[in-house]
Parts: sequence; C-alpha cells; structure tokens
Amino acid sequence: MGPTRKRDLTAGVISTAVVGYLLVVLLYRWFPPITVFTGLSLLTVGVAEALWGRYVRAKISEGEIGDGPGWLHPLSVARSLVVAKASAWVGALALGWWVAVLVYLLPRRSWLRVAGEDTAGTAVAAASALTLVVAALWLQHCCKSPADPTDHGEGAEN
Repeated sequence: MGPTRKRDLTAGVISTAVVGYLLVVLLYRWFPPITVFTGLSLLTVGVAEALWGRYVRAKISEGEIGDGPGWLHPLSVARSLVVAKASAWVGALALGWWVAVLVYLLPRRSWLRVAGEDTAGTAVAAASALTLVVAALWLQHCCKSPADPTDHGEGAEN
C-alpha cells in the first residue's frame, strides 16, 4: 500500500465539485440552512488526526514501536495509515462538494438573501474539509518508518 497521491485527491476534488455544482443548481432550494457549525465535525477529525500524527511520529523517531509497555504497537501504526488514507479521500470529496456550493453561492449573495446567509457556513465547511485532507496527509507521512525509501511520500508508481 503506497501513500495517497495528491494528484488523485485533486482529481477527486475537481470531479466532485463539477458534479456537486450541477446538483446544487438543481436542488439548492431544498437545502436546510448552512450554519458555521455544519462542517466543524470535519475540523474536529482533522485536528485529532494531526495530534495523533504528532504522537505517532514521536514514538517512531524514539524507536518505541513494539509490544512493550508505553510503546506503540505496529498494528496501531498500520491502522492509523488506513484511517489516514480514508480520511484524505473523505476530506477531498467533502472539499469538492463545499467548493461547488461556494461557487454557486458567491455570485448570488447580493440578490439572494439565503445565499448570503449560507456563505459563511459553507466557507467554514470548505476550510474544515481542507484541514482534514492536510491532517490526513500529515498522518500518512508520520506513519512512515525512518528508513522508508519513499522520501517525499510519493509512491514508486509516479
């Protein structure tokens, strides 16, 4: 299993934004209000992953990987990597969606009252999704062993 490629995530963001924009054009009138709290769950997960990445990186650099007390089990590192890969994709798809909503709302703020009210919450949600993507990529980077041959986090298949 190689690291998640940034170009794949970018393609996911763009394709989700295009499809999402078409859906927003058709369905926006039935959307519930978008508040600043709408996307904060993504931010919470992103911050948790960043903190976990810092912990994993410290344990790996100190050589405290194994079965001993206070050590980090190798399976925990592998599971963290799987969570990071999944979170990067969830964050990328959510970012594409919120960018699509933002692109729809921004030009309509001056004449559509609801668009003006939803813009702040949408911007917070997009920023939270971006935070999740960055934190997930950071966690993937932190899960590498010190002697990992993929120095830049890009797999050999690039």
